[in-house]
Amino acid sequence: MPDEDFDQDFYERIKAYEGRAAVTGGEGKDPVNEPMIRHWCEAMGDTGTGYPAVAPPTMLQVWTMGGLSGHTGRSAAYDELFALLDGAGFTSVVATDCEQEYLRPLRPGERVTFDAVVESVSPRKATKLGTGHFVTTRMDVRSEGGLAGTHRFRILKYAPARRTSKDRRPRPVINRDNAGFWEGVARHWLLIQRCGGCATLRFPWLPGCNSCGSAEWETVEASGAGTVYSYVVMHHPQFPAFSASDDASPGRAAPYAVGLIQLAEGVRVISNITGVPHDKVRIGMPVELEFLGVDEELTLPVFRSADHGEGGRG
Repeated sequence: MPDEDFDQDFYERIKAYEGRAAVTGGEGKDPVNEPMIRHWCEAMGDTGTGYPAVAPPTMLQVWTMGGLSGHTGRSAAYDELFALLDGAGFTSVVATDCEQEYLRPLRPGERVTFDAVVESVSPRKATKLGTGHFVTTRMDVRSEGGLAGTHRFRILKYAPARRTSKDRRPRPVINRDNAGFWEGVARHWLLIQRCGGCATLRFPWLPGCNSCGSAEWETVEASGAGTVYSYVVMHHPQFPAFSASDDASPGRAAPYAVGLIQLAEGVRVISNITGVPHDKVRIGMPVELEFLGVDEELTLPVFRSADHGEGGRG
């Protein structure tokens, strides 16, 4: 990495981009519309027969997305900043977090416009992924009714840290909100949160209930029974640490199946599907929980096919 004098000079160069426009006069590709609201609600698990007369606030960024064709109005300054970071060796990127502020609802038929600015560029930071700079972009979203909300999106542009072994399985990110879950996994328990206010079960772990807002909760141990709600088959990139889900090919990195598992308790969990070739995984296939000891430090909950039919294990 650069020495301290070079690093300070470089930081002053990239910090000069703070306050510069990233997008000016952006326009949403489509007006706020009921089909998009319906898709969003269904993806969030809202299976009610009716949908709200306004867009859910958390859809704020959706109306600004440009799709594969992108948007007009993007500033050259944003590309220049990224080119500087790439040229200094910070070639990798990861989204770290976002913040949203809601000021008024968006209703079907409204047209969305937006402007974005590079709000901040951090000094060089050392993280587990590697050393780099955090870049925060603020987007102001408007419609005919005025400012609807603000969306802040933060990424880390970093130089990947050297790994001691390319075969080491990546570690989960453990924080104060999910530490109890991983402590349970280490004891071979799959723990679900249950709200202390309305008794709603939730997963993944959250600090508060998304149904009633209560911060009180307790845990329930899942039975381990479930079905495949949806799945994808990973082909690339190939990581040696991820062995194939087909037990007949130990050590083969890909392809392998990653499933969205509907637990018997009603919540959904994302994990690997094992015990069956990847091309035999099917939606609705019954699965059962097992715990995979990856190494001396890491245990993961995975789901083995419980189907006694074609491709399954008895």
